[in-house]
Amino acid sequence: MAQLVFLHEGKAIPYAVSPGDTVIGRHPDCDIQLQSNTISRRHAKVTGDSSQFFVEDLGSGNGTFVNGQQIAERTAIKNQDRIKFGPLLLRFECEGAKSAPTPGVPAPAPSSAPDRFDDFGSTIEFSADSEDEATIMGNAGSGGGFGMLEVAPEQKLRAVIEITRALTGETDMNAMLPKILDTLFDVFPQADRSCILLKDPDKGGEMIPRAYKHRRGDEDATVKLSRTILKKVLTDKSGILSADAANDSQFDASESISNLAIRSMMCVPMLDKSGEPIGVINIDTQNPLSQFGPEDLEILMTVAGQASLTYENARLMKSWLEKQKQDGEMQIAMNVQRALLPQSFPQQDGYSFYASYDSAQAVGGDYYDAFRLTDDLICLSFGDVAGKGVPGALIMSRIASCVQTITPFIHDPAESIVKINEHMCANMVEGRFVTYILIVLDVKNHKMRMVNAGHMSPFIRKPDGSVEEFDEEQTGLPVGVMEGYPYEVTERDINPGEMFVLFTDGVDEAMNPASELYTLERMRDFVKNGSDNAETMGKELLADVRRHANGRPQNDDITIMTFSRDA
Repeated sequence: MAQLVFLHEGKAIPYAVSPGDTVIGRHPDCDIQLQSNTISRRHAKVTGDSSQFFVEDLGSGNGTFVNGQQIAERTAIKNQDRIKFGPLLLRFECEGAKSAPTPGVPAPAPSSAPDRFDDFGSTIEFSADSEDEATIMGNAGSGGGFGMLEVAPEQKLRAVIEITRALTGETDMNAMLPKILDTLFDVFPQADRSCILLKDPDKGGEMIPRAYKHRRGDEDATVKLSRTILKKVLTDKSGILSADAANDSQFDASESISNLAIRSMMCVPMLDKSGEPIGVINIDTQNPLSQFGPEDLEILMTVAGQASLTYENARLMKSWLEKQKQDGEMQIAMNVQRALLPQSFPQQDGYSFYASYDSAQAVGGDYYDAFRLTDDLICLSFGDVAGKGVPGALIMSRIASCVQTITPFIHDPAESIVKINEHMCANMVEGRFVTYILIVLDVKNHKMRMVNAGHMSPFIRKPDGSVEEFDEEQTGLPVGVMEGYPYEVTERDINPGEMFVLFTDGVDEAMNPASELYTLERMRDFVKNGSDNAETMGKELLADVRRHANGRPQNDDITIMTFSRDA
């Protein structure tokens, strides 16, 4: 089934096209009657069957157009072709319609007027800047238009609804711009050329042509823009209407304007939600009988406002979708990082272990691990990467893999730390290092051997409640700073009832809303007066840090590890 679809008052009105001849015109006897004084009594006819259709102008006053080209002979049409009878646009629909021309009748040359170009160099032409400030003073006047192709204002207002419908739900900004121009050409049938320029933040806010359209393929398709007019539109955030740019008194002194062959033009800004220009829409005609009028400028401003709103919404939607994708990827990264942490601690009679990990972002640079080397040896690994977020998490995963690869085969922490440091120094990013503690517990002889690579000393809570710390002279350089650094191993007995508290600087540097730090002093007092149970101490210490922060988001990763020998 073939039909012509007419968009009228926001509705699509289909007209059936029967096999044979279908006459279109204003006369009641026509097969398809179009009520408009711009349509001839017998304007055109469509001829054909289910597989081949042609349109032919019947000597109309305002002409018949197929896909923007006026026809003078019987012309083949195909599904989705746009046919204009005067200013009225209809769409031809017939899935099986072919477009082969009638023998002896040449087919119309394909239009060289695309809706948009990837290369705007030969399509958008800017005039030189005018040095005379008088060219941007005052208002650009306009004479009243009387063009015979003038569309009634109410029809243009309906087209604003059409552009809203055309753009609703569209999130592809590149696909949206040609739709805006298509609607403008329907609203302003006298328009010859139109283009949209948008601000490019990567080029200092420079206006870059993003889409253009022109009606006739056999004429100069170059859209000519004046930098003087463009600058005024962006500065005043208002539209400019010029009945004839060459004679407009506003631009008398501007040679850049007088050289342009523009009879009538409109240039309006596209404003974002804060009222700042994000682009401009320019539309012009070279038909002296179809000048734009003040009501045209008002309608164009309205259309530009709606287009700007939809474009901004699409941009925000795109940003939101990208953020959702990033959040999803960060969630996966968080799950992967959590999987690098131990799911459980070694079970050892007479000993208790506990650890908590809270990153400031989805992923972080803190790290801990605990696993059994032999029946009598347990490895505890604890570190803080310089930096947080994704960079810290990448280095954290690297050292975690390194420790798991080296320590099961080298039980001596003096040898293990050398291998770990060598591996981390290789290809280490400048400024990225790890403060690190490696402990090997001998649970049979109740001894520990520890290497401290630039990290804060663990707190040791004794049975009497006093707190001890290791000597600072036993602390070496962070891992990943200097290859071949001679780390010192500290050996110590683990007495009954002693508890060790390891922590990252996110604990003592936690801040409250008044920017006051938690401090090491407060932490020492808490450990001194706190529980002698490792798990209880870890949980209560974290809770005390949270109380101090009083709702302020943490600005660094917070990791706590505790272990103790039963009394």
